[in-house]
Amino acid sequence: MMTVQDYPSRLSDPASRKLGTFSYLPEMTKDQIRKQVEWIVQNGWNPGIEHIEPKFAKSNYWYMWKLPMFGETDVDAILAELDECHDANPGHHVRLLGYNNFTQSQGANMVVYRGTAV
Repeated sequence: MMTVQDYPSRLSDPASRKLGTFSYLPEMTKDQIRKQVEWIVQNGWNPGIEHIEPKFAKSNYWYMWKLPMFGETDVDAILAELDECHDANPGHHVRLLGYNNFTQSQGANMVVYRGTAV
């Protein structure tokens, strides 16, 4: 039988905190991020971008970067917005959302840039 490993994530150690499933994986490369954006676009989902200071990352409410990009299919434009949000908020976490029109919910949600833990 396999032993389940405890992940040492603690509130007292901000650098150890995780932000969803993708946080347990190694940081995504630019190409991997592009593939995630392509997948969101191919599924007809609307991309959105949010950001927040690392100390408030557990909050349900993140700051929205502009409006969701309804109907946007240009992957490069979406990646440029992610970069622009990160450049404007260098210490923040920046996440990409994919809004599913059919279920009217988030079909994708991943942190693309991790801010500096304070």
